[in-house]
Amino acid sequence: MTSAKPKPPLIPGQSRAYPVLPLRDIVVFPHMIVPLFVGREKSIKALEEVMRSDTFILLATQKNASDDDPATGAIYEIGTLASVLQLLKLPDRTVKVLVEGAARAKVERYTDRAEYYEAAALVLADSTGEQVEAEALSRSVVNEFENYVKLNKKVSPEVVGVVQQIEDYAKLADTVASHLAVKIPDKQLILETASVTERLEKVLGLMESEISVLQVEKRIRTRVKRQMEKTQREYYLNEQMKAIQKELGDEEGKDELAEIEEKIKKTSSRRRRVRRQPTSSRSCARCRRCRPRRPWCAIIWTGCCRFPGTRRPRSRRTSSLPRRYSTTITSDWKRSRSGSSSILPCNSAPTS
Repeated sequence: MTSAKPKPPLIPGQSRAYPVLPLRDIVVFPHMIVPLFVGREKSIKALEEVMRSDTFILLATQKNASDDDPATGAIYEIGTLASVLQLLKLPDRTVKVLVEGAARAKVERYTDRAEYYEAAALVLADSTGEQVEAEALSRSVVNEFENYVKLNKKVSPEVVGVVQQIEDYAKLADTVASHLAVKIPDKQLILETASVTERLEKVLGLMESEISVLQVEKRIRTRVKRQMEKTQREYYLNEQMKAIQKELGDEEGKDELAEIEEKIKKTSSRRRRVRRQPTSSRSCARCRRCRPRRPWCAIIWTGCCRFPGTRRPRSRRTSSLPRRYSTTITSDWKRSRSGSSSILPCNSAPTS
């Protein structure tokens, strides 16, 4: 393991050649200490050159993270000049390095060195802007960052205390931006912003959008958790009821709902088997009995009694019969009441 010596401060506007270390899926801000794992041959040689010459290294993020050998045009122009604090060579021929960001720098041009990336970079200065506006924005950023940490469990709560003690507005914006879980282009846009007030505004906007997303995710997790707890509780209660029924001797294990459904099925099937029974007319009581083998008996039987589905006569009178049949019917009906002849029930059909 090798440690680097402290380096002199960088002067804004100064331009010189620095070794370049392309980064994947990370943007390093000034005042940020971060460990990096380096495995590419060019990057390892650039780190060795930095440790040998005791200089700064330019950390620039590449646009395509899957590119193993990116071209100079595939690397962002603005990066961070950093000092190497520690360097450790691992058994798998990779290098673990601990770097600390110092200042922003813009790449002017790349040199022709083939062993590693090297570029002439210009050190950039921060423009503070209006003091009152910067103070108001810094307070809003700190308050929103507290809410963000409460929702995002990946950020340690100790970071909030560190952020609250930062008095430099530029350092505050860079520190908060480094802890936001946003996309690489969004972080790169913050890195490329030289104005401190504009940088604070962008950080505040990103935090507000992330807080909205985190709140929705929290509501979804809470709703899913509640539904799962309800399902598990119902399953537990059902299993407990089955165990109780088994202990009480109910081998079939049928609950009350199943018994009710079975009764409903039996009732509905019984109703389907019921048929409509034939009905007789009220005038059957008047017919009483009639003589067998008489034509008028059939007339009375068909006129007073009826089968199901036949229409009732509009009138009880037999006005359509000839007069002699009316007289015979009346007289014979009176004799049948006195019991002087054999009788035939009204409900039985006459024989001929």
